[in-house]
Amino acid sequence: MPGIFEVYVQTHFAAAHRLVGYAGDCARLHGHNWVVEVTVRCRELDGIGMGMDFRDIRERVKEVTAALDHQNLNALDAFREINPTSEHIARFLFRALSERINGGGVRVARVKVCETAGAGAMYWEEEEQSPCLCS
Repeated sequence: MPGIFEVYVQTHFAAAHRLVGYAGDCARLHGHNWVVEVTVRCRELDGIGMGMDFRDIRERVKEVTAALDHQNLNALDAFREINPTSEHIARFLFRALSERINGGGVRVARVKVCETAGAGAMYWEEEEQSPCLCS
């Protein structure tokens, strides 16, 4: 059975949000230093033994999170109709990063978003047919 490699980077951004319809403190505008962990999966390594360079992953993540950093997430188009929960932010990042990373045998496996050190959400999309990662 062929093996699978997963590499990840962790970064962060600061942003405010409020949860509309939530019965508690989070209904009021407040901020977090969001921690984001992006995991990329591949079966093959390049000529020097890398699945994808950490620097390249980090650059793609920075491209996407730059639009979120120091923003009121509720005011952004991506979250005007849905609450900017950790779950929704993880899905947003997963899909945006998949557009920038997936291809050549490499794909985003999952995105983890934490709003505090001990609480967060992960998002991934299951493969519909074969678990083959080759594109």
